[in-house]
Amino acid sequence: MYGYTDSDRQKHRKWKVVLIAACAVLAALFLLCVIYASEYYHADSTAMDALVTDEAVTVDQTLKDMTVFSPENPVAGLIFYPGGKVEYTAYAPLLHELAAQGMFCVLVRMPWNLAVLDIDAAEGMQKMFPEIGNWYIGGHSLGGSMAASYVAGHAEEYEGLILLAAYSTEDISKSGLEVLSVYGSRDGVLDMEKYSSKLVNLPENMEEYEIGEGCHAQFGSYGIQQGDGIPGISGEEQREITVRCIMEWVNREH
Repeated sequence: MYGYTDSDRQKHRKWKVVLIAACAVLAALFLLCVIYASEYYHADSTAMDALVTDEAVTVDQTLKDMTVFSPENPVAGLIFYPGGKVEYTAYAPLLHELAAQGMFCVLVRMPWNLAVLDIDAAEGMQKMFPEIGNWYIGGHSLGGSMAASYVAGHAEEYEGLILLAAYSTEDISKSGLEVLSVYGSRDGVLDMEKYSSKLVNLPENMEEYEIGEGCHAQFGSYGIQQGDGIPGISGEEQREITVRCIMEWVNREH
């Protein structure tokens, strides 16, 4: 039986150093990811107020990873993906107001507030609410893009896609989906050059609506977003315009 030679010991030490270095790099990357994901935009008091049931809308927060806004007589359903690094409840005011106008809304909670980590979050949700006949999917910013990526493979299950300050990286131009795109004229976050270049991915009959003096963050209720433009209208006004635009579009489809 032979013992280790000096060469064997050197190789062993070399691989040990490589292994320790690799573990250190992975640990550092994990720490950076945790720090990045833990810094997010929090829902404000307006959002918290919208999570309460009233005469027009029933709010259900008992289901896992979602909040449901139910009107008495829904005209259609909407599954909504929140924007990147935004607390999902920040969209409660928008969806509560949509529900008050007849839209059954399912607000999805994303892992680490990043829809890119659960693109398939909508899977199976329609079966949970069989009473809703017609469904739409949509989202804000990164959430809108991820909703578009999901619906690209499930077009037959939806009537259409709603993009708020977002674009589709997937080609759904021949999907048969109806598409509504809404953005603010003072949006400082949405890359308008990329947005324009991605319009070819949408059906020719897609509808676009620019909210005059609207910005990026005011589709939700989470305060000022870094890099965004200065809006010339209030968050409440931007939500009202968005709700009116969506409901007029949906009602035309039915």
